[in-house]
Amino acid sequence: MKPILRTAAVATTALLATLAAQAHNAWLLPSTTVLSKPDRVTVDAAISNDLFVANHAAMNLDNLQITAPDGAALKAETQAKLRQRSVFDVELPQPGTYRIAVVNAGVFASWKDKATGQPKRARGTAEGIAGQIPADAIDVNVTQSVGRNETFVTVGKPSALKPIGVGLELVAAGSLTDNVKGEKSSFTLLLDGQPAKDLEVGITAGGTVYRDKLEELKLKTDDKGQFSVTWPAAGMYWLEASTRDNKTTLPQAKERRVSYSATLEVAP
Repeated sequence: MKPILRTAAVATTALLATLAAQAHNAWLLPSTTVLSKPDRVTVDAAISNDLFVANHAAMNLDNLQITAPDGAALKAETQAKLRQRSVFDVELPQPGTYRIAVVNAGVFASWKDKATGQPKRARGTAEGIAGQIPADAIDVNVTQSVGRNETFVTVGKPSALKPIGVGLELVAAGSLTDNVKGEKSSFTLLLDGQPAKDLEVGITAGGTVYRDKLEELKLKTDDKGQFSVTWPAAGMYWLEASTRDNKTTLPQAKERRVSYSATLEVAP
């Protein structure tokens, strides 16, 4: 291969790898994460190739959950699904920290048709997937998935969030909305309510569409599920983590895939 072609090939490979790393991130983007008094926030929700730029598909909000500081469940206002993003308003009537989350749980199955040997696939709920798999199917493989995508908004003084206890979730030593440029924030990742040990955490600033490099911060939880980050700049950040285990609730499922992501704001 000629040097110029080899250079071009390497550059192309690097570009494809970068695009693949950035592809199809799901995120919630609130208009602000800190308010001095009760008010409303507008939240964008999308699945995109670039962080916080709606350029791929709107997020499905069927499993949207909004939790008030006192634990009450709230409903979104003026909700709409556009072509490349969903949008909704949230009224925040009381002081404290609110959790705004889209929580998805499902099952993926693959098998081969006994008569033809052709591979087949199906997605659905735990209750409905069994009816999609033929009784004579061969090489059946069933995987459960649990995913949480969320963000947080505080009115006045921050308040502690009650742990969910299912899948991955983020807990802060202080406040999830009190993040400042140049200062260190400490967090804990829980898996089913227990410390998520030795888990890789990725943190990426928004605006990836304007950068040549992803510039993702790679961190790892300790044996207590804890990790810390010193914020390099102000802005909106996307935090993600995922893992696999065999803690399924379906007898036919061999594996569980657990994912988590959150949007955090960092003040100047």
